[in-house]
Amino acid sequence: MTLKLEDIARIAGVSRSTVSRVVNDDPNVSEQTRQRVLEVIEEHNFTPNVAARSLVTQRTRMLGIYIPYLVGNLFSDPYFPMFIQATTARANDQDYDVMLWLKSSTITMDHLRRRVLDNRMADGLILASTPRNDRLTDLLLERGRTFILNGRPWEHEDSINYVDTSNVRGAQQAIEHLVRLGRRRIATVTGRIDLNSGYDRLIGYRRGLEEMGLELDSKLEADGDFTEVSGYLGMRKLLPEKPDAVFVASDHMAIGVLRAIREAGMTVPDDIAIVGFDDMPFATLANPQLTTVRQPVQRLGYLAAEGLIGLLENTITPPYQVSLPTQLVIRESCGFPA
Repeated sequence: MTLKLEDIARIAGVSRSTVSRVVNDDPNVSEQTRQRVLEVIEEHNFTPNVAARSLVTQRTRMLGIYIPYLVGNLFSDPYFPMFIQATTARANDQDYDVMLWLKSSTITMDHLRRRVLDNRMADGLILASTPRNDRLTDLLLERGRTFILNGRPWEHEDSINYVDTSNVRGAQQAIEHLVRLGRRRIATVTGRIDLNSGYDRLIGYRRGLEEMGLELDSKLEADGDFTEVSGYLGMRKLLPEKPDAVFVASDHMAIGVLRAIREAGMTVPDDIAIVGFDDMPFATLANPQLTTVRQPVQRLGYLAAEGLIGLLENTITPPYQVSLPTQLVIRESCGFPA
């Protein structure tokens, strides 16, 4: 039989309102009474009804993660599973649960946004990799909802909460390293330019070339979308331009780049050096091992949850804004000196 607050109150010999205060951690309960109620709760394995409790507290202790990617694409790249794992772990540590909103082939983006906006189960939201044309940020601002972005915002940068990586500087580090190794015809396969991560890494690539005294050449830029297939197709497009190095905006795409180079009868790094971005677990399993720009994905997930909870509980003053540094991890694919 499922017990209700009234049942716990009767067994503990207290009022229903006292049990409610104990469940919601109200300090206005004597320690003796609190312990008696908690003992009854534990003995009978009582779990408060979330919906009922939220009517009283106006809180559900639930965080939502919104990722506007197709489910199949989402889990083919380790980035999002790592981010979700870290976010969920930190939320659980603080006694919060997590719910996911993902894109599917059967619903439109407008319908997905509407589901997020109309859902009141989540106290606050984490928006991961939101495209430039996604109006969800503006709609959440209009409704006064609490949210945090994974990635800097396209607009309202001074006032919106976000966690991010120093993508521009990370891409610059990659280019500077390749130039120091003697590479001069450095190409790139970009990420999605409608995402700030992809856009910023392209800016860093261009800035790195200019600061190292090399001219920009649009023929050395191929569009990608963070998938392995786009890395492969992008490299196929670049091969006729005879690059001696390529900066790839994600490790996932870099695997496709490696395959395209091998199919062309060329070798890495002798013919073409490669630097990726992310430092995913498979980077050391590639042949040759992948030089890459490490970003702290799990730390981003941890801080996104921690920041959102702090904003909800008023222990953090908005705007909450974090930009984490990157690190160039040098392995075999760039042709580093022995």
